[in-house]
Amino acid sequence: MKGNNEENCFHCSLPVPKNTTYHVEIDGVEHAMCCPGCQAVAQAIVDGGLASFYQYRTDTSPTARAAVPEVLQELTLYDKPELQRTFVSTDEKNIKQASLILEGIVCAACVWLNERHISALPGVIEFRVNYSSHRARVRWDDTQIHLSDILQAIASIGYLAHPFDAGRQEEVYKKERSYALKRLAIAGLGAIQVMMLAVALYAGDYSGMDAGLEHFMRWVSLLIATPVVFYSARSFFTSAWRDLKVRQLGMDVPVSLAIGLAYAASCWATFTRSGEVYFDSVTMFTFFLLAGRFLEMGARQKAGQAAEELVKLLPAMATRITDDGDETVAVTEILSGDKVRIKPGDSIPADGVIVEGRSSIDESLLTGESHPLAKTINDKVIGGTVNIESPLVIEVQEVGEDTVLASIQRLLDRAQLEKPSIAKTADKVAAVFVGFLLVLVSAVAMWWWQHDPDQAFWIALSLLVVTCPCALSLATPAAMTAATGSLTRLGVLTTRGHALETLAKVTHVVLDKTGTLTQGRLALESMIVYSEMDKQQCINTAAALELGSEHPVAKVFFHESSIPNTCVASEIEAVSGQGVTGLIDGTQYRLGCAAYIEGGLNVPVNYKEHGDLPRHSTEIYLANEDALIAVFFLSDELREQAAESVQAMKALGKQVWLVSGDNEAAVSYIAHQVGIENTRHSMKPEDKLAIIHELQAKGEIVAMIGDGVNDAPVLAAAQVSIAMGGGTQLAQASADMVLLSEHLPHLVDAIKMAQRSVNIVHQNLAWALIYNVLALPLASMGYVAPWMAAIGMSASSLVVVLNALRLNKSVDI
Repeated sequence: MKGNNEENCFHCSLPVPKNTTYHVEIDGVEHAMCCPGCQAVAQAIVDGGLASFYQYRTDTSPTARAAVPEVLQELTLYDKPELQRTFVSTDEKNIKQASLILEGIVCAACVWLNERHISALPGVIEFRVNYSSHRARVRWDDTQIHLSDILQAIASIGYLAHPFDAGRQEEVYKKERSYALKRLAIAGLGAIQVMMLAVALYAGDYSGMDAGLEHFMRWVSLLIATPVVFYSARSFFTSAWRDLKVRQLGMDVPVSLAIGLAYAASCWATFTRSGEVYFDSVTMFTFFLLAGRFLEMGARQKAGQAAEELVKLLPAMATRITDDGDETVAVTEILSGDKVRIKPGDSIPADGVIVEGRSSIDESLLTGESHPLAKTINDKVIGGTVNIESPLVIEVQEVGEDTVLASIQRLLDRAQLEKPSIAKTADKVAAVFVGFLLVLVSAVAMWWWQHDPDQAFWIALSLLVVTCPCALSLATPAAMTAATGSLTRLGVLTTRGHALETLAKVTHVVLDKTGTLTQGRLALESMIVYSEMDKQQCINTAAALELGSEHPVAKVFFHESSIPNTCVASEIEAVSGQGVTGLIDGTQYRLGCAAYIEGGLNVPVNYKEHGDLPRHSTEIYLANEDALIAVFFLSDELREQAAESVQAMKALGKQVWLVSGDNEAAVSYIAHQVGIENTRHSMKPEDKLAIIHELQAKGEIVAMIGDGVNDAPVLAAAQVSIAMGGGTQLAQASADMVLLSEHLPHLVDAIKMAQRSVNIVHQNLAWALIYNVLALPLASMGYVAPWMAAIGMSASSLVVVLNALRLNKSVDI
């Protein structure tokens, strides 16, 4: 249907050019627009649920922008770069990413609806919602779509989204709990009162009751049930309507049909003084369903508590040092380069480096490591950790979304938002099941209508309620959220959704040596020089070649060198896992393993003729274009409980391999200490990759654990990859899991937790399926009353969540 006035734009009243086809449907009427701008703004107003704007305006808008309601204009503030600095990160491809809070999420179907709707927008690369925390992670191309457009699109389907803020998140939780309690209280009071009247009515049917008194009681029941339906049960109808508007069948659709049909039928029976009333079933069903969801909400928030604790680590205020003295400022005002004073007991507000003082830092909430770490000048500190002993002054290096804490939060969000294959399967089954349920209810109702019309309605009602697949959709996300939260508290960060599911099936665990089984804190034990250069010149040359590297070998040379006053290297080229080459004063130098050096010359001296040299050290060679210059022998210490951890993995049925680029003697020595029989030495990254592929070709499921410096290709090839934690590496971690604590027994914990989580998911899915298989025929045959159906459906969802919460308990080592 078109509007009466097609000559002028309905939005701004300007003339509509000929041969234009810009239209917007408003309140069921298609109105002409003069240009794409008016069409876009009018459509945004309609999609935002604000079509009433056109009913109450006193005049048409002179311009498109002038007609944008204030609530939509406010969203454009989130597009400003200075505001986005606090909550938006941008990657190397200029793709933006932000964390949002979604208000209005009531069930797993809401999550599915939002993900489907927003992911379809042009320019949105990824949109995932965590049902446990109601947090969303969105990635978008800002050249195609702005954040305000995404927020408006969310509002158009009835939800409210805003940038994540820990304080506001807590307010949302409190608001959610308060509103849920009010609805539950009204439903509970209504159910009690209506049930008392229902008992009297049932007794009257048995022993006889005056018709006037019976009619009066029905009216009283109607008055009591009405606020229960229109206030307490409102969220069910709202959610169902949102689903139907986008032509989807969510889990609140059958719930709303059950409540609405029972209430409508009871009202009709009351008005006409005929038939049966179901006000008791309506109120009891609403009460039990709300009670189940309230308990589920508390359990859900508890399951996601670990992630929220990380966000709260940063303090709200900090003491910044200025030329005029100390000043107290909000943490959001601190910039890179600022100097901040940290008192004992205070939390560090941002990532930085100590420029004054010496103290111990408690990193337990980030890494799970219980012992404070000693820190001194030039040591890096992480925002959110706690200064224990003495005052410190730090120079801020990273703030906002660039900090390690923000990186951890993004990785954790990514893990909880990505769905393992078992969850995707469950969601598909649940979506199909709702459609099947509605068809089945119709068929059962028709059969009963033909054979016993008096029973048809309440049996269909019970069937609608009892078989709602909420438990099926909750089975996996509840367990995975609880498991990742427990591991985060141990210092094991799960960064990919499939990680736990895959880790539980692993058959082979492949370990790197340096930085994984060993501490990665190498020390120069001894060296042999074969040239006219002295030892310090050799060390300085090696340090110049390693400039910019984060590898443990590089740190040894940095520590031993006096490089600021000596040589500088140019044209540096690194070969992953082998070595580095570069020009110093016009001479080409190579630093690396024996195979890398031999690629340019033959090693002329057999250093092993020296009897006093270490036999199990890491060997690093330095050469120029003509000859070998020096051999460095670097020693490393085995990590605590490395042997116990390897034996524990074997006890779990895993085959453990040690694959390293180091020499045979060093690899054999470490393997013997920890009890690993399967070893490979002198391996280049491509050699390690070949071993992974060889195992996978045999059908094995491989977990690769490395320090993440030279092992990126191998980590990527394994079915599940685990990188050792480390401040600078962590921010770019692409592994499936990160061992923040660098405590190897926690790796065993992760394997056990993965197995437990998969077992619990299977238990939850089995329970949900068995419940529905048993409930469906019983309800179809009339053995389940509506109030019993309400209890059963709510209890099944609650059982699933409570079973998942068992994962919050630590595993036994």
